[in-house]
Amino acid sequence: MQSRVATARVRALDAPEVAGSVRVRARVMAPGACSSSSGVSTSASGRVSGRATSQQRAHACGAPVPAPALPLLPGRRRRSTAAGAASTAPVSTSSARPQATAPASAPAAPPRAAATDGLARRAAALVSAVALSAAALLSPLALPAAAKSVMTPDEKLTISIFKTSTPSVVNISNMTVRPDRFTMSMTEFPQGAGSGFVYDKVGHVVTNYHVVAEAADVRVMLSDGNEYKAAVIGVDPEKDVAVLQLSAETVKSQQALLRPLALCTDESDKVGLQVGQKVFAIGNPFGFDHTLTVGVVSGTGREIQGFSGRPIQDVIQTDAAINPGNSGGPLLDTSGCIIGINTAIYSPSGANSGVGFAIPATVIRSSVEQIVAYGKVLRPALGIAFAPDQSSETLGVNGILVLNAREGGPAFKAGVKGTSRDEYGRLVLGDIITGINGRNVRNASDLYRVLDKAKIGDSLDMEVLRAMSTEHLSLVLEPAPGA
Repeated sequence: MQSRVATARVRALDAPEVAGSVRVRARVMAPGACSSSSGVSTSASGRVSGRATSQQRAHACGAPVPAPALPLLPGRRRRSTAAGAASTAPVSTSSARPQATAPASAPAAPPRAAATDGLARRAAALVSAVALSAAALLSPLALPAAAKSVMTPDEKLTISIFKTSTPSVVNISNMTVRPDRFTMSMTEFPQGAGSGFVYDKVGHVVTNYHVVAEAADVRVMLSDGNEYKAAVIGVDPEKDVAVLQLSAETVKSQQALLRPLALCTDESDKVGLQVGQKVFAIGNPFGFDHTLTVGVVSGTGREIQGFSGRPIQDVIQTDAAINPGNSGGPLLDTSGCIIGINTAIYSPSGANSGVGFAIPATVIRSSVEQIVAYGKVLRPALGIAFAPDQSSETLGVNGILVLNAREGGPAFKAGVKGTSRDEYGRLVLGDIITGINGRNVRNASDLYRVLDKAKIGDSLDMEVLRAMSTEHLSLVLEPAPGA
């Protein structure tokens, strides 16, 4: 039996459609002739991009023809597929002329459709990956659970002191009257501002003397935010203390706003402040009302110059921020009582530099009690005039050089001699005070320190150097003249 040769045309997956066609010869054996080398052939046509190989020959007994080796898409593994391969089908034969036979099974999927299907799968996988990435980006971040704010005992103490003390702190405005430059009429203008605190329920307010100095009118802003007129009932320029009095009408109508802030007791004074002790300053710096700053006692026993030129003793030094507007405000300890009132800062620029000063509570108590009782401060005096420290040092004097003993004064009565000139005009030095009550007196600060702790009527033992000999004089303190 003779075999017939069938031809077919196929196309690769990624080959262009216009590729030239080649004939693929496939030998198909007739049914029942599996063992014979003869057979019949049929032909089919298709487009291919390259020449078919011998692997595409048909196998005996109608076995399917292997698919040609086709080019792979980038990044894909080689897969065996029947796409594009010619299928075999049994054909009928005769001794005469051969007849064409239709394929017995449905043709395989076209190569182009398989390629499209592969691209679709790749696209779907890419879309899925993008969707997963977007979901991860858009999902809420896995943040840790929100931590609850917990205050320390120290913070709770600070907040408690501020809430308790703030209603007692006031803002003080110093008004002056001067002619308006355009109308020439007398108009009130603010010339300064500071702080203060309520001293008692009858409307006394304590502040610094320099806050209300030369004021034509004073206004006090209470914790309700309203300003009320007040009068200056007494001042102590030597200690920079002033006491104001709210009007009777204000005291009656605003009694609930008058919450006194207590000074620390005498027992606290006896214990004394310690460097490092925590303090709180409340005031109105630069007009920002009820501002709290926290610090420590950074020094004790300091001395600053008062407005009268007399030094203020035992001043408290603190690093709590004190700025213009804090003057007159309270400096509190951890028990909430006043240990001093803020009065000055050491700063070349005028702003806080970490060194502030407060007048101690002992000085405030002494001045305020006398002002409330008498309208003025009564201080004991020796009744002498003495040389400045610089002059005494120039003369080589170690102590207080008495220039004059006021006639009728305590020192005059005790026999203290002042400086004079002899009949030839030569300078005769007076008595030099070297000690009082057993304490050495070397300069004016030592003398004022002794007098600040004394009271009117106290008797003092004064040690003086006279004509190269030491003498002890006894005198009784009297009020200063004009008091």
